[in-house]
Amino acid sequence: MRFGTQVCGEPALGAAREWLVADGRGGYAMGTVSGLRTRRYHGLLVVAGDTPASRHVGLAALDPVVRLPGDRIVRLGAHEWADGTLAPRGDLLLEEFALVDGLPRWRWRIGATVLERTLAMRHGSSCVAVVDRLVGGGPVELSLEALCTWRDQHGERRAGDLPVREVAGGAVVADAYRLRGRLASGGRAATAPAGPPDTRPWNERQTEAVWAPDGTWLLNVHHRMEAARGYVADEDLLLAGRFTATLAEPGDALEVTAWAGDLAVEPPPAAVIVDAERDRRRILTAGAVDATAELTLAADAFVVTTANGPDVVAGYPWFGAWSRDTMTSYEGLFLVTGRAAQGRELLRAYAATLSEGMLANTADGGAVGHNTADATLWFLHAIDRHVRATDDDDLAAELVPALDEVLAAHLRGTRYGIKVDESDGLLVQGADGEALTWMDARVDGMGVTQRAGKAVDINALWCNGLAALAALRERAGRHSDDVRRRHAVTEAAFRRRFPAPAGHLYDVIDPDDAALRPNQLLAWSLPYAPMEPDPVALRRITDALLTPLGPRSLDPADPAYRRRHGGSLRERDLAYHQGTVWPWLIGPLADARRKAGLPTREVLTGLLAHLGDFGLGSVSETADGDPPHGATGCPFQAWSVAETLRAHLTSTE
Repeated sequence: MRFGTQVCGEPALGAAREWLVADGRGGYAMGTVSGLRTRRYHGLLVVAGDTPASRHVGLAALDPVVRLPGDRIVRLGAHEWADGTLAPRGDLLLEEFALVDGLPRWRWRIGATVLERTLAMRHGSSCVAVVDRLVGGGPVELSLEALCTWRDQHGERRAGDLPVREVAGGAVVADAYRLRGRLASGGRAATAPAGPPDTRPWNERQTEAVWAPDGTWLLNVHHRMEAARGYVADEDLLLAGRFTATLAEPGDALEVTAWAGDLAVEPPPAAVIVDAERDRRRILTAGAVDATAELTLAADAFVVTTANGPDVVAGYPWFGAWSRDTMTSYEGLFLVTGRAAQGRELLRAYAATLSEGMLANTADGGAVGHNTADATLWFLHAIDRHVRATDDDDLAAELVPALDEVLAAHLRGTRYGIKVDESDGLLVQGADGEALTWMDARVDGMGVTQRAGKAVDINALWCNGLAALAALRERAGRHSDDVRRRHAVTEAAFRRRFPAPAGHLYDVIDPDDAALRPNQLLAWSLPYAPMEPDPVALRRITDALLTPLGPRSLDPADPAYRRRHGGSLRERDLAYHQGTVWPWLIGPLADARRKAGLPTREVLTGLLAHLGDFGLGSVSETADGDPPHGATGCPFQAWSVAETLRAHLTSTE
């Protein structure tokens, strides 16, 4: 994936395309093709805390400054200021931005002088490696200006006290992270230097770059995406200092590493980290081509290791772990990517957290909340898919007792009015002020789409879960007659009660809501779906809801439909499930179409093209309901990627 000058040098294009490199812990480096920081979340070192959601922004930018012969100085950074000024405009000198193995690479050209930057995170640690290499021309003097902060990723910091102390080869900022610079002569240049290659070990080839402290505060750096989302859009950054070295000939590089954690333990040199991460990614995608390789790399970003074992980041840059997203994404992130061993650990760890038969929704806000009616049902689905894919009957035997308690809790009633109605076996959910399904937006303390009653997706998942539990019991060598009987009663009630006169399924019954929404897709798509797919109904749903980026959340003909998902938080939440496009729904749609004998490959075309539109190589959380379906929400979203990848791998003509 590569972009030339017309994208790189036009902020409306280059600054609207974002790249992400995750560290495997929940932290990341993230920015735009042009180098312009458009979000308060953008930075080269964003550090995860005790949980993936508790992140801090550290190193915001490393601005290259080139001194050419004759003392001509060229600044290659790019910033926007509160008064609307764009300066400097290093983006105008970019001749190419490329993703190579999913890692960003920039090339700036100043006449005969060409400078290339590559970047990677050291997987499994809070460490970023940046290599700025001379690939044409020279000699030049290169300085890298370290623009620093230390703040919660959701906030901003103003000029004031941000301690910086010098240490060997660099500095420590806020006693939280360390910077180190090195000059590497020779190395692995894209344009090889003349003469035989330098085969000495890296640590024998390197000399120190000069670190010069500064201390100037850059005031009112502007983030245009935060302004558009109704948040505080400006912050101040500290120019902590600069690394300087002379790059005498092509192949010479100025390398910087920045890391948090144990600051006394230095990571390997930056170029070694970049090469190791590139090798790791090539192993992940071995044998995969085109979109499969891109989506496999995209999926890798969401699988993280925490103190409690494997987990899933729901979306970058602002989400942490959400059980609904984790379990909905499970097949696409773990099973189709060959991570079943990690997935097994995750399922066991989540089973240990069940409370009153429920998984917690999230702890992103600090407190653990259980306000979800579907996460636990997706958990049942994930376990069933895992056991069927791996023949892991031992896991089935281990987890069936916990799943039996899930069944018992739903029969007797658990939190938020979640309980089986014994008159028909269907699952009821609802509580004042809550939105318990995946359509969970709330405004002014009330659910926008509360969907209290018997929701079609919840009951499709309930039918699926009962059948899955019966199958898991049998694999564990236990009887399942009681669960099979309950499943038969529930499935019959579903088939009897959910068909609506309009030719599709009710979205909710008791009370009845016939709004045309995509939730009914689960009634046909799940492995133990309660209904056989109806090609006529599927065509009607596809005609009304499908866009190039996936299904809308509401029929545009509905009076409640909202065309755009933008503006302030309140405005966005009001539109979140009222017509906004959700790419993750392509998975259920594709499954239902395949079961009905309809082609699936054709519905993926727009999503695969989207890989180069917004979050590069990834799939966004949401998009506007109306054309041209501008992407919104997180540019990198776990279940969007997982379901696109799964649907792509199983697509049919």
